Amino acid sequence: MRTTIQLADGLEISRVITGLWQIADMERDGTTLDPLATSKYMQPYLDAGLTSFDMADHYGSSEIIAGTFKKSLDDKNQVQLFTKWVPKPGKITREDVREAVNTALDRMQQSSIDLMQFHAWYYPDASWLDGLFYLKELQEEGLIKHLGVTNFDAAHLRIALASGIPIVSNQICHSLIDQRAMGKMADVCKEYGVKLLAFGTLAGGFLTDKWLGKPEPSQEALTTWSQMKYKRFIDAAGGWQPYQNVLQTVKNIAEKHHASIANIATRYILENPAVAAVIVGARLGESEHIQDNRSMLDINLDSADLDAIKTALKAFQMIPGDCGDEYRKPPFLTASGDLSDHLETIPKAFTPIKTGNHREQIFSGTEWEAYAGYCRAVKINNRIHVSGTTATHGSKMIGGNDPAAQTHFIIDKIEGVITSFGGTLADVVRTRIFVNQLKDWESVAYAHGERFNGINPANTLVEAKLVGDGYLVEIEAEAVLS
Repeated sequence: MRTTIQLADGLEISRVITGLWQIADMERDGTTLDPLATSKYMQPYLDAGLTSFDMADHYGSSEIIAGTFKKSLDDKNQVQLFTKWVPKPGKITREDVREAVNTALDRMQQSSIDLMQFHAWYYPDASWLDGLFYLKELQEEGLIKHLGVTNFDAAHLRIALASGIPIVSNQICHSLIDQRAMGKMADVCKEYGVKLLAFGTLAGGFLTDKWLGKPEPSQEALTTWSQMKYKRFIDAAGGWQPYQNVLQTVKNIAEKHHASIANIATRYILENPAVAAVIVGARLGESEHIQDNRSMLDINLDSADLDAIKTALKAFQMIPGDCGDEYRKPPFLTASGDLSDHLETIPKAFTPIKTGNHREQIFSGTEWEAYAGYCRAVKINNRIHVSGTTATHGSKMIGGNDPAAQTHFIIDKIEGVITSFGGTLADVVRTRIFVNQLKDWESVAYAHGERFNGINPANTLVEAKLVGDGYLVEIEAEAVLS
């Protein structure tokens, strides 16, 4: 396997990316690593052909350390630095985005960011799209070379791409334990030409020789954030015994190739055609497996190896939800088992206005509401009525000519309204769907099915000529707060 791959025009990256998230763990006692001294530990990665490094605004001083290293090089094009912006949920302004990008540029001592990756916490508030549109503006200014996202699910990656955001990658959890990326995510990537950057391929060290044949540890016995997090993944996938069976299968294949479990576990993820590269964490100056990571690319898994792994994986249950859902809905597969380590609160998407003794209304602020004399939704006692909703955000039509993307965005808006009234999408009892062209009905119905699976409200779908150019679908909803 080649050591590099073209992620986008002008962006050649190594197929093994070195992740610097453990910088935050190394600094969690309050000390800050010396950037010049620590940056020197990056040179052996570059010498081995591992030229790409992944950081984030919350990975301690990782951006400063990596920027110091790149600045020291005579040929700065040898190294690719990726970072992330993870804003708090809520409204996002142009000024917020520019400040975040300039902060990253200052920390990395760069004039342009090779790959800026954006994370969204809460989709029912369309502010996440504002963030991406503003990042696109800064890309057009030259402050960002390429845009990516991190922990997006398939539906919202589709929305962003269909709306004209030039996303080249989605960084997600993907391992032998977590095969969600093989489903809807792979389909969206193929349709839109996006690649995945896979982290968690070693599951916090659980997919290594160290744990083969070992008894199951208690949650209290786990010593690192990564172990606490990925033990939850093992539990969600079916527990310790299926996991041990997979480890043994991988061990047999590893011995055949004179390799380690870690080598095979990581190399297998690169068999997914949607995956451009895997991200392997490093504790600079402490725990480095440079040659081991590099030699992993020289392993050729044959059909017997692949079949054996696929058979072993059948004993696992699929991790709940879609990619990234571990940060958005129960079960929260995080180190703490909730979002307490990440967020304090999630603001409501809308602010209800009391208009009567038992009546509240929500206005989204579009000119059409004032023009035609209606509101986005009205709540009377415990019943919510949501107006016919199209894929509109401010003055923009969202979702382009992709009917599934428009449908998902519309359901986000409906969910934003209902949650602002104190309910959830599970409170919806009736939906009515109007498609502009009957040929789109299956894509729309399938997207509706994805979002309302298990809720199963009463539903009607009809063909109707919609008002407004480009709108493919309109949905209205009713909910009863339980």
